[in-house]
Amino acid sequence: MNQKTSNLPMIGGILAAVGPLVLLLLGISGSWIGNLTAFEPYRPVFVLFVVLLFSYSGWKIYRPVEECKPDTACAVPATQQRRKVIFWLSALTALILVTSNYWILWFA
Repeated sequence: MNQKTSNLPMIGGILAAVGPLVLLLLGISGSWIGNLTAFEPYRPVFVLFVVLLFSYSGWKIYRPVEECKPDTACAVPATQQRRKVIFWLSALTALILVTSNYWILWFA
């Protein structure tokens, strides 16, 4: 598997978690953002999608080194460590964004 396809699940998870925040940062609000409430019933599906993508990424990152072909990125210890750090930072960011509906009111 090449480098681009191995990063695809992590990139997909990040985009799915950050998408609503990006809309707000772009100034998309008011009456138009009210139309997005139509997606609220599908929130569990989107959360499941994020969890599945991160689960697949975690499985790919934490698989045994023996499964990696020699001279590939996953066989290099420095690359493995960097991917693990990026994975956990991304997963923490996704967790914060996915659960924000429950705790954001405490700061308002």
